[in-house]
Amino acid sequence: MKAAIAGVSISPVNMEERKNLGIKAGDTVKVHQKIQDKGKTRIQIFEGLVLARKHGNEPGATFTVRKVASGVGVEKIYPLYSPLIDKLEIVRRSKVRRAKLYFIREKVAREIKRQMRRMSLTALSTESGIEAEARAAAEAKVAEEEATKVAEAEANKAAEEEAKAADAAAEETSAEEVVEEPAAEVEEAKEVVAETPAEEPEAEKKD
Repeated sequence: MKAAIAGVSISPVNMEERKNLGIKAGDTVKVHQKIQDKGKTRIQIFEGLVLARKHGNEPGATFTVRKVASGVGVEKIYPLYSPLIDKLEIVRRSKVRRAKLYFIREKVAREIKRQMRRMSLTALSTESGIEAEARAAAEAKVAEEEATKVAEAEANKAAEEEAKAADAAAEETSAEEVVEEPAAEVEEAKEVVAETPAEEPEAEKKD
């Protein structure tokens, strides 16, 4: 098989350079990937931890890269000699004792579960313009209702005071009339007494 492949160009990339790079599990790499977008080619960088390296340096060699994006674990399997990879860059290397680091998936899941236990529900947010307007309108309405209630209470209080004053005035008027009536009766009695002739003494009648 090797003799058949010898001298055959498997990929347009520099295969020797990628072989000598020596990517292995535990490395943190940056993969510069070519992406066709609307007829244009752009470079997208995917940085993560190499979980596994398979098939050595042969034409079908692959490596698996994992990273956490927005709290979600993302894994990509890249062919080592893919022409869509523009550049491979090793950021740092870690000493590991396993050839495959698949246990990291479960470890991350356990860490997330442990963090979830420490979390508490909250309801914090900023106020939008619409909510602010609605709140201002509601406050204005409540203030108007309170002002109306206060005005009604003051009007009722004033009406009660006026009614009390009117009742007091009516009681005073009735008391004055009651006092004036006995005085009139006394004057009438005096007039009657003055008109009545005085009786003569009994001695004078005998004579």
